[in-house]
Amino acid sequence: MPDETETQSDLLQAVQARMYAGEFRDAVTLLDEAINSDPVSVEARYMRAVCHRYLKDAPAAAADLAALKQMAPDFGRAYQEEGHLHRDSGNSKRALLAYQRACQFNPALLASWKAQAAALRSLGRAAEADQVEAQARRLESLPKDLVSVTHLLYEGKLLKAEQLCRAYMQKHPHNIEGMRLLAEIGKRFGVLEDADFLLETALELDPDNIQLRLDFIDVLRKRQKFEAALAQAKALHEREPDNPLFQSHLAIESMQTGDFDKALALFETILQALPEDPATLTSRGHALKTLGQQDEAIASYQSAARIKPDQGDAWYALANLKTYRFSDDELARLRSQETSPDLGFQDRIYLCFALGKALEDRKDYAAAFEYYERGNDLKRAQTRYKSDQMEEELEAQASICTSEMFEKQAGNGCPAPDPIFIVGLPRAGSTLIEQILASHSQVDGTLELPNILALSHRLRGRKRVSDRTLYPRVLNDLEADKLRALGEDYIENTRIHRQGAPFFTDKMPNNFRHIGLIKLILPNAKIIDARRGAMACCFSGFKQLFAEGQEFTYGLEEVGRYYKAYVRLMDHWDAVLPGQILRVHHEDVVDDVEAQVRRILDFCGLPFEQACLDFHHTKRAVRTASSEQVRQPIYKQGVAQWRRFEPWLEPLKTALGNELAEV
Repeated sequence: MPDETETQSDLLQAVQARMYAGEFRDAVTLLDEAINSDPVSVEARYMRAVCHRYLKDAPAAAADLAALKQMAPDFGRAYQEEGHLHRDSGNSKRALLAYQRACQFNPALLASWKAQAAALRSLGRAAEADQVEAQARRLESLPKDLVSVTHLLYEGKLLKAEQLCRAYMQKHPHNIEGMRLLAEIGKRFGVLEDADFLLETALELDPDNIQLRLDFIDVLRKRQKFEAALAQAKALHEREPDNPLFQSHLAIESMQTGDFDKALALFETILQALPEDPATLTSRGHALKTLGQQDEAIASYQSAARIKPDQGDAWYALANLKTYRFSDDELARLRSQETSPDLGFQDRIYLCFALGKALEDRKDYAAAFEYYERGNDLKRAQTRYKSDQMEEELEAQASICTSEMFEKQAGNGCPAPDPIFIVGLPRAGSTLIEQILASHSQVDGTLELPNILALSHRLRGRKRVSDRTLYPRVLNDLEADKLRALGEDYIENTRIHRQGAPFFTDKMPNNFRHIGLIKLILPNAKIIDARRGAMACCFSGFKQLFAEGQEFTYGLEEVGRYYKAYVRLMDHWDAVLPGQILRVHHEDVVDDVEAQVRRILDFCGLPFEQACLDFHHTKRAVRTASSEQVRQPIYKQGVAQWRRFEPWLEPLKTALGNELAEV
């Protein structure tokens, strides 16, 4: 008998045949059956919306599209179909907005580009229509295989996209767009080295390709190759010094290399030409916040939100200061925007988290939790995180990185004592520990460095980005010279983030997954586990919207399971690496900061310095969500904030289990 997937596929093929024949009612009957069988079938729901539109049943089509956008929030064809509905009803403005979002989520949707141009012309915006039509012509000029790759890529079908793209590239090895698409696939798989190489090669073949250079900047930044990204941004800026897009990219890359004066000057230049550009006002706010200029940051964020009331990034940036309190008027505006049917998906996420914070500050905990939960539900639909897969990865670390392996590899690796790794879960107090250490004269505070995560990708030993990983199994077989070279590469590649002190921090929390790798390549590195009580840590993560990564936080069950797996793996590291990891409980730091500061410094072999106790006076760029909190003395009231939300946290307690839930 055919399996359920084959049956569903056959059914959708039959539907497609009916649609091509114009038999839309028969198609709807079959689609009703398909959706009853698989309520979360994106294709079935989309096809039924199309059929309803052709049958002139706009309400039924709109209902299917609303459900579809909940299931697959970045499915471009859903917004294209929504645009068709608005166009057919004569609403050019809403149609244009829908078509723009369709192209944002899937730039291969030719019909949306053309319909967008028509809508712009109907609204008297001829210059913009010309630009959109140029994009449509570019898309029409592409080989059909690469258009198909783009569709697959932006609909999340990465394995199929990679397969088709590689097949095309075997026949056309120097096709620039093919190389760019393959790099984008690699980036989405997290294989940034492959993407870096492909884009660098493509730029050698086509140095004037602006999109290639923009993609290259993005990959270089994700790899934290900030000097290289800055060089690419400078090349674009020198090409067109008055281009606001290129000015903005140069400003952002200047921030990454610590040149905030240059970044702020560029933002001011952009704002002189475009004084009401909300994106630039928001970016300027981020720069000012990082520098600790909170009042100026607030003013910039407020201007962005006033000019563009649905600028979700600006609203959330205010909430994410942690110290900002929304006025009654701002709260009313936030609520009004969040209920708008035209609000963008990402903006809705931002506003939900901002509303959660605003209402929590007003002690309306039930309403606050409702918004936190809504924002997390939306974000979880976007990330598609799977707890089972993550738990398997962590279990693999424990099963392979045994005492025997460390005994076998003893004495290998790079002996440099420079790095101090601060690991754990986000919102567990790691930024506070970093700030304490960075206040010491012998320690440079850096960033959440991606180098160890990138190295774990390199060690997968794959021929293709979709192949099954060989890491961490490969750790057993690495030769002494290789381990030493990997450690030396880490020291050399992180040097750009240092200011000349003998020691430096690496505060990437997810490095706890790779402590085995760290101790093999850098046996003298110090590792500090920033630990916070389970309920407090998990709920704090749940109500935080992260810039990227940390997908496990967008659900109470998910974050509880992750915390439990983290504790289990840390117990393993303690067993196989006795005495080599210092656990610092956030609650202990809050209770007696001096005792814990002395304990941390002793572990790192550093003499006591008063500046470490006066950490809140240390002037440095801090880029995490705790940036404003670590610029203040210890705040004890935040330790048990989760208890105000306890009536709604039963799924978290269940996921953690009784032992952890009581911590």
